[in-house]
Amino acid sequence: MIREILAPALLAALAFAPLAAKAEVAQQSDAGFVIKHSAVVTADPQTVWKTLIAPAKWWSSDHTWSKNADNLYLDAQATGCFCEKLPKPADAPEGQRMGSVEHMHIIFADPQRGVLRMVGSLGPLQGEALHGTLTVQLTKTETGTRIELEYVVGGYMRFKTEEIAPAVDGVLGQQLAGLAKAAGASAPAG
Repeated sequence: MIREILAPALLAALAFAPLAAKAEVAQQSDAGFVIKHSAVVTADPQTVWKTLIAPAKWWSSDHTWSKNADNLYLDAQATGCFCEKLPKPADAPEGQRMGSVEHMHIIFADPQRGVLRMVGSLGPLQGEALHGTLTVQLTKTETGTRIELEYVVGGYMRFKTEEIAPAVDGVLGQQLAGLAKAAGASAPAG
C-alpha cells in the first residue's frame, strides 16, 4: 500500500524539481540513508532565512497532514518546533481541541551563520523507529545564496531503503524548489 501512495508522490515531486538544483540520495544501506540537495538563488542570505523559517510560504500543501500549508509554522530557536495545526472538523463535538503535529524539533538555529538544524522523521517515516537530522545551510555567493539541505535518516524501519530513500529525495527536492521560488529567482547551481 505504501508503494501505491509513494509512487505518485515521487513522480509529482520530480516534476517540480528546480532546474537550478543538485540532488541525490548520497548514501543508503539497510541502516538508513542520506539525502543531499542544493540550489542557488539570487536573494541574499537574510531574505532566504526569513523565507526558510516561514514554511507556510513554500512547503507543499500536498505534504502536510491537514492538506494546507497555511497550518505550518516554525519556531526557529533551540527547542522550537516545525509544526502543523490540525484544525477541528466542522462536525467536531463541543469542546474538542485542535490537533497538532510536530514534523521536526529545532536543535540549532543560527541566522548569522545561516544554519538551521532539526531532528525528526518526516511524513510516513514518523511512524517508524527512526532518527532523522535535517540541516539547512545558507551560504552567500557572488550572485546570491547557495541553499544546501542534508537529511540523514537512520534506525529501524519497515520500508525498503531502496524504495523509500528516492521517494523522500523527491519530496525534499520539491520542498527545496518551493523555498527557492519563494526566496527569489533561481540561478545555476554550478
